[in-house]
Amino acid sequence: MLSIHRTVFAIFLAVAAVHFSLFITPPAFAQPAKSDAALTQKLAVLLQGFNGQAGVYVRHLKTGKVVQLNADTTFPTASTVKIPIMIGVMDKIHKGELSYQQELVYRDSLKYDDGIVGSLKDSTRLPLSYVMMLMATISDNTGSLWLQALAGGGQTINAWLTANGFPQTRVNSRTPGREPFRKEYGWGQTTPRELAELLAYLRQGKAVSPDASDRMYRNLTRQFWDGEGLSQLPANVSVATKNGAVNRSKSEVALVHAPHGDYVYCVMTKNQKDERWSRDNEGYQLLRNVARTLWEHFEAKSDWKPVTGYEKWW
Repeated sequence: MLSIHRTVFAIFLAVAAVHFSLFITPPAFAQPAKSDAALTQKLAVLLQGFNGQAGVYVRHLKTGKVVQLNADTTFPTASTVKIPIMIGVMDKIHKGELSYQQELVYRDSLKYDDGIVGSLKDSTRLPLSYVMMLMATISDNTGSLWLQALAGGGQTINAWLTANGFPQTRVNSRTPGREPFRKEYGWGQTTPRELAELLAYLRQGKAVSPDASDRMYRNLTRQFWDGEGLSQLPANVSVATKNGAVNRSKSEVALVHAPHGDYVYCVMTKNQKDERWSRDNEGYQLLRNVARTLWEHFEAKSDWKPVTGYEKWW
């Protein structure tokens, strides 16, 4: 009788495992990867002596080679959390609960700061697609919090992240039960590996649906804040990217369509001693140095350099 019970229990566990796997789709980074030793050494040098904590993850999509420096350490997302928020809204649209071009009505009660959306007059009408564009391109905070609510809130977005294999990426602000995490990490939290692979997931057409992924990816190629990592890349190279910054943390994730093969990377910092909001902030310098090092490594024959005087525009 005992053996029968054990057999039944074993069958139950097997069925449960299969059932669970239907809801958890491990993304590409769950697979074994080869380390790029030369590039790892170059980037490790950049992180030496950093006054705070920093992490970098890189994957060359063609070769599969990776760099993993504190890649699984949890960092504040700052505004990079707007990628999961965008996905949450698109998931609602895919389910027919929202429409991309539906008209929204702005109310003063929604105001968070004086960005574009927060400067609108009460009762202003605008399409949801405009708010999505403002979130992705200029990182409008009021619009982003509005969209987070329309997506069903942080709990709904976090459930999608779990179901799609991104368990370390979370929305914290205005999310029940996550106040302790908000105090430590702010609006959201993630790891360099997960955020980079979430962007790659979009590129592969796996986020929500192929058409929704395409729409989101196109939005992310229209970045207004291009003074850091993007400034170290030729203007004619297409890049999907999102960056974020708070006093003690700077972050940037990008998928670069380079001539000799696409690569995705993410740089994140936390607990920075340098809290200045200036171009020579140590975190901003790291973002630029990593972007430049990656370009020179993957495009070794390129003689491109940033145009003289480019930095004065930021």
